[in-house]
Amino acid sequence: MDRRHFGLAAIATLGLSACGSGNSKFRRYYGPAVTSVVINKGARKMYLLNDQKVLKEFKVDLGFAPAGHKQFEGDGKTPEGTYLIDRRNPNSKYHLSLGISYPNARDVAYAQSLGKRPGGEIFIHGEPNLLRERKRAKKTQDWTAGCIAVKNDEIEEIYAMVRDGTVITLRA
Repeated sequence: MDRRHFGLAAIATLGLSACGSGNSKFRRYYGPAVTSVVINKGARKMYLLNDQKVLKEFKVDLGFAPAGHKQFEGDGKTPEGTYLIDRRNPNSKYHLSLGISYPNARDVAYAQSLGKRPGGEIFIHGEPNLLRERKRAKKTQDWTAGCIAVKNDEIEEIYAMVRDGTVITLRA
């Protein structure tokens, strides 16, 4: 084998080894289906369940004013109630994120009765991608605007395990 062929073979080998290096934020999950997600805001815990069995438990951070149900945009509260996981964002500002179907019709009506908007864009997400924001988040419990935050390696696991349409219940 001449140098040119050897060089091309070496580059191809390195390229292929990078594909299987395991550095991807997209994991695979082959275990039991996650049938529901439960957030216990008071305990700062998230549970992924298969029927009544807890498959995984995670510590979470919440909105900067977590007590009570989200009432309007900017209140810093994390919603309470039953919603659905309705979308996923692989290009999130927070590593990865799973969307929650907040607001529902009742949330919209209540916010409007106050002359306000209900807000939205509530997600389960990882840490901020920007270093400055990540440093701030690490110093503060409950640093989000109303979302549920976990560590990056945890959102990778959650993202792989939880399907769109999964019921999520957020409790006080």
